[in-house]
Amino acid sequence: MPVLSFEPGGYRFVEGVFQYSAGVAALPGYRIVRVQFRAPVPLADGFRHVEQVVGAAGRPLTAFCACELRSPAPFTETGFAAFNEIYVGTLARWKIYDGKLNPVARSNVCPAIEAPAEPSIHAFSYTETAPGAEPSFVIAGSGEAPEGRGNYRDHIVRLGDVSPAGLRDKARFVLSEIERRMSALGFGWRETTATQLYTVHDIHSFLADEIVRRVAARSGLTWHYSRPPVVDLEYEMDCRGITIERMA
Repeated sequence: MPVLSFEPGGYRFVEGVFQYSAGVAALPGYRIVRVQFRAPVPLADGFRHVEQVVGAAGRPLTAFCACELRSPAPFTETGFAAFNEIYVGTLARWKIYDGKLNPVARSNVCPAIEAPAEPSIHAFSYTETAPGAEPSFVIAGSGEAPEGRGNYRDHIVRLGDVSPAGLRDKARFVLSEIERRMSALGFGWRETTATQLYTVHDIHSFLADEIVRRVAARSGLTWHYSRPPVVDLEYEMDCRGITIERMA
């Protein structure tokens, strides 16, 4: 997986699809800070908050390196593509997205209960200067289908199968993809400080063997009762290794 440096932001990233990268890690001399809103903030207002927080930290908007979104319900493939075009418009204005490469990592999931009325920001991350800081990273959310194939549905692992065996295979694919992304940046599960899982299905039949035994829950596991952002996807995960997190 190609890893590129985004010098204006103080981080490197695993090349992904146009709407987001597969993961980011702070460059030497920087660290990643994560900020979580107490409740999801609608996208336009959320981006204004990001501008204020990043500016108050004395950092350029190019320091914005990851975000976690919440949407009302899973998108159709066409709807997801349309939403992504709107989303990257802000990144282009901030001189992060150049029309081809997008360095910002992202997760976008749909709460099954108390979903927001419109796409919103749950949390975001940015880099700050910190000589000698521990390495820090954020891995983007992955569902059970490879990205960049033109569509999701034709490539979903065990399409429509939410049996224990089907969910196990979905989880295996996602965990392997997360590991691949971490490895590209030089990290593994033992460097994580948080692992998040998004599904509305029962994970207990494979929780111990597929997640805990591979040390994917070394800091615990945060299970969000949410769906991935595209219709027919059932399971998503992301993770991070960050020493500074705060609420806004």
